[in-house]
Amino acid sequence: MAVYTDITDEELARLLADFDLGEPLSLKGVAEGVENSNFLLETEQGRFFLTIYEKRVKADELPFFLELLRWIAGRGYPSATPIADRNGELLKTVRGKPCAIVSFLSGMSVRRPGVAHCREAGRGLAELHRAVEGFPMRRANDLGQAAWAPMFANLHGQAEALKPGLAQVIEADLASLAARWPKGLPEGVIHADFFPDNVFFKGGQFAGAIDFYFACNDAFAYDIAVALNAWCFEPDGSFNITAARAMVAGYEAVRPLGDAERAALPVLAHGAALRFFLTRLHDWYATPAGALVKPKDPLEYERKLAVHRSSPDLVLFGAAA
Repeated sequence: MAVYTDITDEELARLLADFDLGEPLSLKGVAEGVENSNFLLETEQGRFFLTIYEKRVKADELPFFLELLRWIAGRGYPSATPIADRNGELLKTVRGKPCAIVSFLSGMSVRRPGVAHCREAGRGLAELHRAVEGFPMRRANDLGQAAWAPMFANLHGQAEALKPGLAQVIEADLASLAARWPKGLPEGVIHADFFPDNVFFKGGQFAGAIDFYFACNDAFAYDIAVALNAWCFEPDGSFNITAARAMVAGYEAVRPLGDAERAALPVLAHGAALRFFLTRLHDWYATPAGALVKPKDPLEYERKLAVHRSSPDLVLFGAAA
């Protein structure tokens, strides 16, 4: 979350005039993340989030995201539910940009997840994969494996500026992953950004997930791989196998993995690390001056890539889970 577009009191009042949310009481920008402009909105009817969509989010894909949120909320999955206006519309416009209001999801994210958090997060991810079953809309993963080489073609100079010699290493990663990328795994709609700051807990229990604006159709195991990278590395760069086993065990308590899914986790985790390295590398140099946001360090994921290269079977621990 971040703030790239500010709005006036008059613009907010015009927007809320279409809703049954009462008068606005406060609007506060939220300076986290790198994708959209987000505000904590309080009205006479309660607390909400207002999101103004910009950057990578394509306007014609917004119905997919909002209908997905409505779908999983209807199946009892805890997430931020989009609020419809009096005409039943979920998508609105402010300052010529698309926007939406969603319900406020209570709970707290954790900055330093422990093993128990990882187990609960795995359970929450599997419950999401169950909740999306039957969702009729589709969205391709435009940040999936096929997109990485074209993306990096424009980032060679940035990689070299970040760390001399890195561009050649990333090219080798791209070639290796293209040759080994698994096909035919069970798939459906995945979150694709299941990071600790997008997962809420209450009393140590999974309480919900937010920020579905990378959601797409892809392998469920790839979603697990994204989460393993995000949750199971220590600050010193080491991979916490105990936490990873707990995450997979929590997941499999709801949705057991097939043998092919488990065997694919190492290459999927390597690829997921590359995906986030590339987007962070892009944002490191492209975040607009003056935005209330600090881009995330791409070197964090460069270090994770090094671990996957040196220990390619590190996340093959499913049997022990």
